[in-house]
Amino acid sequence: MTSPADELGYGSIQLDRTGQAEAFDAIGNRYDEAFPHKEGQVAAVEWLIGLLPDGARVLDLGCGTGLPTSRRLAEAGLDLVGVDLSGRMVDLARGHVPTGVFHQADIADLRPGGPRDLGRFDAVAAFFSLLMLPRAEIPLALRTVRHLLVPGGLFVLSMVEADVDDFSIPFIGSTIRVSGYLREELREIVVAAGFEIVEESIHTYAPATVDVPPEVQIFLRCRLRA
Repeated sequence: MTSPADELGYGSIQLDRTGQAEAFDAIGNRYDEAFPHKEGQVAAVEWLIGLLPDGARVLDLGCGTGLPTSRRLAEAGLDLVGVDLSGRMVDLARGHVPTGVFHQADIADLRPGGPRDLGRFDAVAAFFSLLMLPRAEIPLALRTVRHLLVPGGLFVLSMVEADVDDFSIPFIGSTIRVSGYLREELREIVVAAGFEIVEESIHTYAPATVDVPPEVQIFLRCRLRA
């Protein structure tokens, strides 16, 4: 009998997170110092807040330190849950957002039939978290997000525009592996996963650190199709 995870596609993939959590454990608060300006992220969060009722459940997927996304969502009166692979980031998020609930977990843990069942959400935010996955896993992660949402749920996503797959880069004194797409291909895989793209914005960003080059950030504001 095929399991829900196998139907989603995880059954045929060997997950490899070697060094990813450890890198962000080491980076800690320096992440916010390296990325002090997050206009695109803030605007996408405000879009969510404007559409959600008080008390709506929202998942910050790859919450990092909790700043600014988790904190703003909690301040807006939403029921905030955050997830991150890095234990250090989860600890920081708990300190920054005491009213939120945070879990150390992999997105693959949240798949149908996976080891963590957090229930359903009215909205999911995934800012620069899916780029930490190999390309083969990103469509599966998007289907997991679809599984986590209530009918008509909202989804905000950001990625760095780049034609790379599981590519090692220096990052704030550590090394991480990242993936990316050119914007048209990113749109295609998001739509194929069952989402309607409501709005899109592009931001050119120069991080405040010498070992992270300038980047083009893509923000998609989406709704789960009926």
